[in-house]
Amino acid sequence: MPAPVQDSQLKKKARKLKDFSDGTARTRYILMAISIIGGFALWFLITLIPTINTFLASPKQVWNALLSESAANGRYFKDISISLQRVLIGFGLAFVCSIPVSFLMGWYPKVRNLVEPWIQFMRTIPPIALIPLVILAMGLGESPKYTIIFVAAFLVMVVTIYQGVKEVDKTLVKAAYTFGASDKDLFFDIVIPASFPYILVGARLGMAASLTTLIAAELTGTTFGLGARIQGAQQFMDTSIVLLGIITIGIIGFVLDKILLLIEKKLTTWK
Repeated sequence: MPAPVQDSQLKKKARKLKDFSDGTARTRYILMAISIIGGFALWFLITLIPTINTFLASPKQVWNALLSESAANGRYFKDISISLQRVLIGFGLAFVCSIPVSFLMGWYPKVRNLVEPWIQFMRTIPPIALIPLVILAMGLGESPKYTIIFVAAFLVMVVTIYQGVKEVDKTLVKAAYTFGASDKDLFFDIVIPASFPYILVGARLGMAASLTTLIAAELTGTTFGLGARIQGAQQFMDTSIVLLGIITIGIIGFVLDKILLLIEKKLTTWK
């Protein structure tokens, strides 16, 4: 086949592939929009039921709560910034600590045998169960909040990253040793790159765990924060504030997950 004809066919296939990809993306966004609008419509319809609207705030009430909370000395945004700070600090510490522990467990059987039983044991304990002990040990400052979030994120990430280290292709390891690679070369040139996707997946799971533990962490005596605001509103049966806090945490989690997913795609283009 002549080269010009072959190039023309390749260009046509590339255009078709791009059109298909664009069409798929458009369809996905349309379905997402329909899902969101449908969800809000269903929520609105449910709040029209007399037996339900006495305790479940409507979308309009939640919107009014957002406006009033934003206008009240910036309380809403202050709660967001404080909660976000707690999540990011707890998550960041957990991420930094989980990587060396995971690699040591995956690479050295003795370390794995010493550490893994405790990791598996702690995974079965809900972080909220640790709150009384953490308060007794650390008081009611910021430290117990960071600790609760740290524990939740660390356990999720260390298991995920450890699995990635354990599944490094043994053929590559043997080949590297055959060519005289040192442990340092092996670690940085083979083990870390092979485990990198698991590190990023672990980070996403750890961030989700941090956010789901946020409200429990803010049970440890605090005035500000989304969890504290939700708990305070619950005492007065103000479901508009409760729902506003829940939706805000969900949006924050969605945005942070998308950021981590974008980082994952940028750093693992070789996959």
